[in-house]
Amino acid sequence: MSAVLMRSDRPKFASGDFCGATTDEIKQAFEGFDAYAGTCDFDEATSTVTHHATVARFPNREGTAQVRHAKLVDGILHLGTPPIKSSSDEWVASLRWCRAHGERL
Repeated sequence: MSAVLMRSDRPKFASGDFCGATTDEIKQAFEGFDAYAGTCDFDEATSTVTHHATVARFPNREGTAQVRHAKLVDGILHLGTPPIKSSSDEWVASLRWCRAHGERL
């Protein structure tokens, strides 16, 4: 499995050069993008999907198991994280997935 998530409003680098970005441009690009890939397992009894990250934008995620609560409603797959603690907050991320062109799962 792979997941690539990006803010749609990330600003472009003024120089147009990947290696010529400012520190602030790099920070904004990093903070507005997430990606990881690996294998996954589905546990029907608990309605969870576990992503086993082997590569990740955030190096600390590599080698970890990322649990997602899963449910299918009207052909749309809903995935959500358990509460995640950050340095100053706690948050839950959720995504809704559907097939391209409005097709149902």
